[in-house]
Amino acid sequence: MKIALLRQTLEALETEAAVVPVFEGRPDPRFAALFDSGEAAGKPLELTLLHRPPGLKARRVLLVGLGKPESFSPAVLRKVAAAALRHLRSKSVAELALVLEGDLAAPEHAAAAVEGALLGDFEPDRYKNDPARKTVHTFSLAVSTSVEGIDDALRRGRIVSESQNLARELINEPGNRMTPRILAERARRMAEECGLGCEILEQDRLRQLGMGALLSVGMGSAEPPALIVLTYRPAETGNGAAHLGLVGKGVTFDTGGISIKPADGMEKMKYDMSGGAAVIGAMRALAELKPAIAVTGLVPAVENMPGGRAQRPGDIVTSLAGKTIEVINTDAEGRMILADALTYARQRGCTHLVDAATLTGAVVVALAHVYIGGFASDDAFFERVQAAARAAGERIWRMPLDEDYKEYLKSAFADLPNSGGRWGGAVTAAMFLKEFADPLPWVHLDIAGLAWLDEAKPFLAKGPSGAGLRTFVNLAMNWRE
Repeated sequence: MKIALLRQTLEALETEAAVVPVFEGRPDPRFAALFDSGEAAGKPLELTLLHRPPGLKARRVLLVGLGKPESFSPAVLRKVAAAALRHLRSKSVAELALVLEGDLAAPEHAAAAVEGALLGDFEPDRYKNDPARKTVHTFSLAVSTSVEGIDDALRRGRIVSESQNLARELINEPGNRMTPRILAERARRMAEECGLGCEILEQDRLRQLGMGALLSVGMGSAEPPALIVLTYRPAETGNGAAHLGLVGKGVTFDTGGISIKPADGMEKMKYDMSGGAAVIGAMRALAELKPAIAVTGLVPAVENMPGGRAQRPGDIVTSLAGKTIEVINTDAEGRMILADALTYARQRGCTHLVDAATLTGAVVVALAHVYIGGFASDDAFFERVQAAARAAGERIWRMPLDEDYKEYLKSAFADLPNSGGRWGGAVTAAMFLKEFADPLPWVHLDIAGLAWLDEAKPFLAKGPSGAGLRTFVNLAMNWRE
């Protein structure tokens, strides 16, 4: 889709559809009759479509509600742009322009609008034989005044949204078309195109290094595991400079292993590599945006399958850190592959770690599909991640990580079990990971409730969301020593 910048007022716009955002409680005098009749009120994502509006050159005008002014943020405009595009696309509109006037004419709003348009245009239907699918070929921003930095903002919005859509594409691939080897190859290809360093640690190398936790999860599959390592280095780094490690769970399909999942809903388990896809997409964005901090992205990629060679409940494996792990539940596999990846990130010289994973159903019970569950070993570092998430329009709710929870991670036969039982499942999973991230500042993002949409939203298609990616990008881009 083409993204364009127009230096025009609403009155001068010649387009198939002009999109005009309106605040609740602030009637637009140009459309007073609609506000007086109650047809338009500016409520969040309220859509009011006009055909051939008098006095305007645009063939249609779509009024889109922003909600109350005090609740406005760039994240709201991102949703508005996406909802407007999806609505107009359904009406066979191929060209539209979003009008940014007054305080809305700002770089951060322009970037959010472009992100929204490109994210809203994504559909998870690449395997459907539907040549009649409607498309939008041009999305424009109409700004009547000169706005410093707006061109860079448009570029940034395109890079971030295209990277998020790459993550969504990877997540959406079915298990037979997205194995650990295919994921590694896709990451390698992206790295070559963007100028990132890329190393793929295959099964023999993982064995040499001693990544017993990661290897154990992949034992039941005919598809060998891999550890994807993507590296970005800024042009200049000082001695002792920070080095950010982004780690993402990459289970390309999760049956649960011997502790097999119920059949209902198992087809969605292709999304269990959402954290890994977010890391790959974020690294693509950072390669183009060029932050001042060194960043390493690590994605342990495995397929968790039952089979004659699969790990069993009761097995004991030795992790890269040397800690022994008793396998209580083979469906608690994400924390095991992340354990070795976090350890390896420390060995590679990372000074700060953030991981993202569809780790537990327990976090969905606690926070539903509204917040990402956040866990941290360091208060100051968590505040950095939280600030990055807020700026990106992603919501993180901090969960407890008190030492008392270690009582749930005791084993008579190994250093720790891979499951702490039913109670506080999201917390005990995070406590398990902390054992392998210490002593570095570390934040764990449990994205299980946000990584997949079971139903389409007005602003986003059903399926993968790319949760966590924008937080990763903002964290790196706004890093301050």
